[in-house]
Amino acid sequence: MLGSGGVSDGYEVGSKRQRMMESNPYFAVGSGSSSFRPYGYGGGLQPSTFPVVRLRGLPFDCTDIDIFKFFTGLDIVDVLLVNKNGRFSGEAFVVFAFPMQAEYALQRDRQNMGRRYVEVFRCMKQGLLQCCSWFSDKDQLEYTEVLKLRGLPFSATKSDIVEFFGAFNLTDEKVHIARRPDGKATGEAYVEFASAEEAKKAMVKDKMTIGSRYVELFPSMPDEARRAKSRSRQ
Repeated sequence: MLGSGGVSDGYEVGSKRQRMMESNPYFAVGSGSSSFRPYGYGGGLQPSTFPVVRLRGLPFDCTDIDIFKFFTGLDIVDVLLVNKNGRFSGEAFVVFAFPMQAEYALQRDRQNMGRRYVEVFRCMKQGLLQCCSWFSDKDQLEYTEVLKLRGLPFSATKSDIVEFFGAFNLTDEKVHIARRPDGKATGEAYVEFASAEEAKKAMVKDKMTIGSRYVELFPSMPDEARRAKSRSRQ
């Protein structure tokens, strides 16, 4: 595994123990910065110029050094490894020095780290802020035409989700239920609305129930909906 030694190809991390902040389920490891502040926080950067990407599918023994190696040639400012329930989730956020480098980073999508391929997504500002618990007012977030649903019953169907949104006149084709490689539902889905304005209006359904479970809604990106759609066909 990359980065399993004390020094690797010029990258030093001192003690190889992962630095974790259990008071916050998300912990930051950096390339020299001791206090992380997300780019654009209070600075008004737009999603297209936000120099951050999100990684998914990382090996569970992944370190910050492995991520530096994965993006060799790009200037990384900080890495945040996502920790859920005390364990690394296989996701991370990577902050680059310049927005264009985040664009280059997207070209590494589905390249391998060890035996696993890693998915690389654009990251909207609120995605990072939500994960770091620095921003909670969903009315102030930036919207696209896509919403992510989390907390769905595993038995939920597309028709259930269409019915959940009622007056928004969705069709089954606009609902993409996320599934694991074995075909089982993850409890998440992506829904495409007619516009970003419609998606924002649909947030009135946030924390309402389907069956016995309440469903959380979040702004998302069209490429995540496309990925969910593609995986559901496999």
